[in-house]
Amino acid sequence: MSKTYIVVDAKSTDPERMAEYRRLSSIAADKFGGRFLVRGGAYEVLEGGWQPQRLVVIEFDNKAMAKAFYDSPEYMAARKQRAGVSSFDMVLVEGCSM
Repeated sequence: MSKTYIVVDAKSTDPERMAEYRRLSSIAADKFGGRFLVRGGAYEVLEGGWQPQRLVVIEFDNKAMAKAFYDSPEYMAARKQRAGVSSFDMVLVEGCSM
């Protein structure tokens, strides 16, 4: 099995509610072995026109753990916290197994 990543382009209009979302999502990610590799750091566009507002990358040991995180009651609570004040583009991508 290879590492799996959840990649998010997060947009928000309410920093206070998103701070609570980040707290709750961290709890959920920890439960499933998730590790935040990128969480809103500075970026530079090298090609194309993609302009993410806040880029997040979470690493999991495998796809099953990433899906368990996403479907968990803990992450559902986090998603409820951001409802109405954010929009997320989110993908799950499997890494290379070498």
